Amino acid sequence: MTRPHLIGLTGSIGMGKSTTAGLFAAEGVPVWDADAAVHRLYGPGGAAVAPLARICPDAIVEDATGQAIVDRQRLKDWIARDDAALPRIEAIVHPLVGADRAAFLDEAARAGADIVVLDIPLIFETGAADRFDTLVVVSAPAEVQRARVLARGTMTEAEFENILARQVPDAEKRRRADHVIPTTTLEAAAAAVRQILEQIRGNRDA
Repeated sequence: MTRPHLIGLTGSIGMGKSTTAGLFAAEGVPVWDADAAVHRLYGPGGAAVAPLARICPDAIVEDATGQAIVDRQRLKDWIARDDAALPRIEAIVHPLVGADRAAFLDEAARAGADIVVLDIPLIFETGAADRFDTLVVVSAPAEVQRARVLARGTMTEAEFENILARQVPDAEKRRRADHVIPTTTLEAAAAAVRQILEQIRGNRDA
């Protein structure tokens, strides 16, 4: 069973990573989304619900059907008031995310996928860059990034700046990338995705 070519897709907040992941999927490439994996783990029947309930019962609530789920805002509140909270949460969640990713890769390999995309927000920040065959960074001008994030209405400008301060700067990500996808327009991003896939497949067939 041949291992698929691993593309690591990353980029700072508001740079169009999710949209670009969708473009890869539209080209028939299996995509694993780290954020979506966490949502599954925190959702009804999720593997993280019970262990997180043991260390932070206040973070567990019931959904509309009465099933236990993790309230991410309550976890954030705990992290904000307790410096020991984040390492304890990560000790539970990171191995579960890793298992979810491994299951995805195994399934993709069995299905004969030649390329897969791992959509991970913090590839550089977590020191995971060397785990991939190809690193792809999505990027847009800073003013476009800011406008996108604030238009969501889910965070304040101060919160946005705080997140930026904790992420590797866009310029550094672009410098370390094998490919940079401009996301100012959907057409440019789609063309870049197709070009990257053609290049990878061309190199493998050479």
